[in-house]
Amino acid sequence: MLDIREIRENPDAVRERLKARGGDHWTLIDEVLACDESRRKAETEKQALQSQRKQISKQIGMLKSKGEDSSAVEAEVRDIKGKIEALDAEGEAAGTRQSDLLLNIPNLPHSDCPVGADETANPEVRTWGEKPDISEPKDHLDLAEALGIISIDDATRIAGSGFAVYRGKGARLERALISFLLDLQSGEHGYEEVNVPHVVRRECMEGTGQLPKFEDDMYGTDAGEDGRNQMFLAPTAEVPVTNLFRDTLLSEDKLPQRLCAHTPCFRREAGSAGRDNRGIIRMHQFDKVELVQVVHPDTSFAVLEELTGHAEAALQKLGLHYRTIELCTGDLGFSAAKTYDIEVWAPGQGKYLEVSSCSCFGDYQARRMKLRFKDSDGKNRFCHTLNGSGTALPRLYVALLEQYQQPDGSIRIPEALVPYFGSEEISAGQ
Repeated sequence: MLDIREIRENPDAVRERLKARGGDHWTLIDEVLACDESRRKAETEKQALQSQRKQISKQIGMLKSKGEDSSAVEAEVRDIKGKIEALDAEGEAAGTRQSDLLLNIPNLPHSDCPVGADETANPEVRTWGEKPDISEPKDHLDLAEALGIISIDDATRIAGSGFAVYRGKGARLERALISFLLDLQSGEHGYEEVNVPHVVRRECMEGTGQLPKFEDDMYGTDAGEDGRNQMFLAPTAEVPVTNLFRDTLLSEDKLPQRLCAHTPCFRREAGSAGRDNRGIIRMHQFDKVELVQVVHPDTSFAVLEELTGHAEAALQKLGLHYRTIELCTGDLGFSAAKTYDIEVWAPGQGKYLEVSSCSCFGDYQARRMKLRFKDSDGKNRFCHTLNGSGTALPRLYVALLEQYQQPDGSIRIPEALVPYFGSEEISAGQ
């Protein structure tokens, strides 16, 4: 969440940076400040009354020691106690409302972010490789069904739309990709591999910014008395991995923390009807290898460039043509301060597909989950967090099938993947 001190000291600047995102979140700043003023005023008045009560209470003992009537003073103390309780309730209500407002206000865009209203304003940063020369490229689903490696119909009978069953060499290909991605990031790039729960608590979802804004897109369970879900299927490994550090105070020499994890991901939202829902491009359940870093505030945006390179390296080793774009202010994710999207070319779709999103969140997530470090001066400071897909499997799978398709309908396996997959191609009848 945003730093309330920054809002107090620079409200106009905060409003302007929120306006760059679009929407009306900037209009909440006045109410945040009003709640903050009410909360602080109630606390100040309470402290004054507590001091007054302390002084008056001394008189009660003195009067009683002299055998004098202390009932009037005792009544005054009771009156002060009632006022303190009222101020407690007032301050708590203002603080709760302020917290609710801050949880619903997105992060401030980094000053370097290109300003724009939507994805049409996202500049291309770089490209790698060339589009493969394929005359009349086939769609990944046509290729997969002909080879018997993916069945949408089987999945629909089991779970409904938005799911897939991988069979035979199709299942082996997905497993090979996961192992390849984990080995790349843990072996060559120095990430610690972790295996985390796939179910997370509500506070973990709030910590990384999925809640409260995106609750309708999540698979929740264990509703409490207030009707709110208390547990969720993880929508991305970002949630359990980043929350490994919630409510912790790290020493400065423990930074950076670099972790990677493979998890299934669960999301209700599956896009609009049409071609984007064909095959495995948009899924309710999909696998992903995620990269997470917890770093010193002075290095975070430089680390974002490095982390993006780590995600790009997977596509380069697989020989897949892609481009990297920077998200403009109007297209940034809710918690992100700066983001690069990596889009891989899918010939059968005739377009690029997002396969990784790499973001720096500044201290936005760290504030929500109370993740701090003690600096060299002994001061407790909030860490900065980053994450990126390294990468998401379905669209990587799509791009691999479509870019490596052969005229006879077989799929050539990239050289870097052959040791994991066990053969150089997938062909009919194998």
